[in-house]
Amino acid sequence: MTASGPGPGPGGVHRGPWNSQLAVLGFGFLVALILRLALLPTDGFRGDLDEFVKWVHGLVTQPFGRAYDQNLTFPPVMVYIWGLLAALEPAFRTVTDAADPIVRAVMKTPASLADLAIGLLVAWELRGRPRWAVAAGLGILLHPALIYVSAWWGQYESIYVLSGLIAFMLAVRGHSLTAAAVLAVAIMTKPQALPFLVPFAAYFLARGGIRGLALAGIVGAAVVAVLWLPFVADGGVAGYARSLNEHQGETFAILSLRAWNVWWLVQEAFAGGQFVSDQTAILGPLTFRLFGLVAAGLLEAVVFLAVVRSPTRRTLALGLVAAVLVAFTFLTTMHERYAFGALIFLVLLIPERRVLVLWLAFGLVLTLNLVAAIPPSEHIGAMLPISGPLGVAGSLVMIAITLLVLRETVVSARQPEPVLGGP
Repeated sequence: MTASGPGPGPGGVHRGPWNSQLAVLGFGFLVALILRLALLPTDGFRGDLDEFVKWVHGLVTQPFGRAYDQNLTFPPVMVYIWGLLAALEPAFRTVTDAADPIVRAVMKTPASLADLAIGLLVAWELRGRPRWAVAAGLGILLHPALIYVSAWWGQYESIYVLSGLIAFMLAVRGHSLTAAAVLAVAIMTKPQALPFLVPFAAYFLARGGIRGLALAGIVGAAVVAVLWLPFVADGGVAGYARSLNEHQGETFAILSLRAWNVWWLVQEAFAGGQFVSDQTAILGPLTFRLFGLVAAGLLEAVVFLAVVRSPTRRTLALGLVAAVLVAFTFLTTMHERYAFGALIFLVLLIPERRVLVLWLAFGLVLTLNLVAAIPPSEHIGAMLPISGPLGVAGSLVMIAITLLVLRETVVSARQPEPVLGGP
């Protein structure tokens, strides 16, 4: 396909002239870039940004291998990224918080660049249908949820999702081992990428058998080992494990950390929206956390079996969405932004009307959840309270979307894959 020549796309779908489509995409990209540049220096959520800057300061003032002497909650990839920022910006040698707008802008830049890359890759993946490619690309580049999380808030969800998207694009083109390596990078960026393992493992098994799955596992494990290598001698792995245990087992051992899901409804019903420990026993030794793990595990098994049965591009994309949403909806200790990845993989299928409706509804609820959880101002917070009727309605819609995506994944395993463009 050339960028300028119209012609029939996959399955006989007519390809419109790419010149005009590229102009629209280019203009949208420019708008997305300007919006992010305007938001990079803003305060965002200073609590998180201050902590991130403190960690970067620690990286540049102590031996790099001792990074996990700090209470870092991120695996090695983010440490490498922060190390690069420290090398590029000398101010990190002295600053210990995000009071400086230049420091804030630097901290937010990696995630904002990942946003832009995701939008362009989504458009490329759907290039066989130019109008849908541009719509999907702009839908990501200009989506308020991405802009809010990355350019305003300063969180790093888009970085691990970018790696997951690249792994998806490699896998559906038959490059399973390279995909496994990139998937390992995603997991070593943030642990929120762990649900990706379920559909990818099923896909590798279905496409390559036990041998293919084993080889992918070996490649992924080798990448993980290499990424951890600089920190092993100084106890980095143990330090990271201690930090995770402290945060997941103590600090954030909560049913729902402002995530609109099943557990938010429980907190609303029995605690008026206040946090409830997920270590609370509900039946003998059965705690809320264990119950959530069992429920999510059973539903993730459904996702796994669906992808094994039909290892197609469509089912893998749906499986990734379903795996993320199942974890978000049924596991405890979920934060409001942990459903982020589903927004990216679902947009790959928006040429289907049902999926388009799901994507629009999900994007709206996710955005409302993000803004209500961490409002940019007291006025907005008063307009969109996290608790009460809005939170209950948002949770019910999120649960419904999760179940509908899960059903779509199972149905996809029983049907031939429609041609949507791309490779």
